[in-house]
Amino acid sequence: MGRKLQLDWITILLYLALVTAGWMNIYSASMEETQASFFDFGQIYFKQLIFIFTSMVLIVFILAVDAKFYERFSSIIYLISLASLLGLFVFGKNINGATSWYSFGAIGLQPSEFAKAATALALGKYVSDIQTNMRELKHQLQSFLIIFLPALFIIPQPDPGSALVYAAFVFPMYREGLNYIFIFLAFLSATLFVGTLLVGVQWMFLLTVTVTLLYFLYRRKRKKKRIRWFNYGFFVIICFAFTLSVNYVFNNIFEQRHRDRFNIVLGKEVDAKGIGYNTNQSEIAIGSGGWTGKGWLQGTQTKGNFVPEQHTDYIFSTVGEEWGFLGSMAVVLLFIFLIIRVLFLAERQKSTFGRVYGYSVASILFFHFFVNIGMVTGLLPTIGIPLPFISYGGSSLWGFTILLFIFVRLDASNYINR
Repeated sequence: MGRKLQLDWITILLYLALVTAGWMNIYSASMEETQASFFDFGQIYFKQLIFIFTSMVLIVFILAVDAKFYERFSSIIYLISLASLLGLFVFGKNINGATSWYSFGAIGLQPSEFAKAATALALGKYVSDIQTNMRELKHQLQSFLIIFLPALFIIPQPDPGSALVYAAFVFPMYREGLNYIFIFLAFLSATLFVGTLLVGVQWMFLLTVTVTLLYFLYRRKRKKKRIRWFNYGFFVIICFAFTLSVNYVFNNIFEQRHRDRFNIVLGKEVDAKGIGYNTNQSEIAIGSGGWTGKGWLQGTQTKGNFVPEQHTDYIFSTVGEEWGFLGSMAVVLLFIFLIIRVLFLAERQKSTFGRVYGYSVASILFFHFFVNIGMVTGLLPTIGIPLPFISYGGSSLWGFTILLFIFVRLDASNYINR
């Protein structure tokens, strides 16, 4: 690096603030009153401190590498990532029913956490190709193949939560010209699926017919010309066929634990001592924090270990209990500012590669942030994905650090070239 890097310190400070908040809450959720020393390698909070230190080393390494390296070798990085996912079926270690980890003595690595950055690099490289036009079906299909190959390898582990994250890559594709119809179809499918589970096939069919008819009449009145009703009729038939498949998919393809979680969120079941225990205890912990919280290290739900896995996927319940509504909003705002900042930096990139990668980073962070907090507060089913930079875990922290700081490095190169 011949010239001093012009790093975006706003992004870096937001990252440091989130990592610091994460460690403080992990310390509170895992600290035991009877421990002999702060420097106890057996304690979760001290392990996280080591993960944070190694993340700083990773950052130095990432920033030291020439930005062109990430674009030039993106395909190789992506293929290595796919190979690491496939290797789990032979060399992976089964933990809690999922073969998602490589075990190296006391260290475990979850390759799906690193595959997100590799996929973002590969997608950015493909879309930045001079012949790539996202409005052409051929390029759309090839882009979807890049995105969903890792997801297909992750699903059988089984780890559907991590696989679902790859849906976030649709948004950078939309920024580059993907027709909005794909996002509309995804939203429609989710609405029909949840709606059918809530009210049944008949009512969902009547609602679809009513909405479609109203839209048809609106379009005909606005355009003041004849509109082909056949297209609208075909749309209703497709929607009806989809609703008919919902119950079969739900009862025969979903596992029982997934069905239970959906039923609890939809209010069809109340199981506060079974599958819904985690979420119920998490809601109690967050609600008990009030406006200002009980104070750091003072959470009774946290200290009583009432919320299982509180230091990982349910870490936000510690924030709610000990920091209250104001502290929770502070963490939420940090995430929002970081995501907006990444989007701002992505828009100022000179290269398509940098812009697509930046949008991928923002989309992945938003997906994790939105789903995790929705899960912890009982608004979404539990699918088991971490809160970036906050939840405990070396693979999670390293994966998100790599994802973010590759973009910081790309932006620094973009600044030099302006």
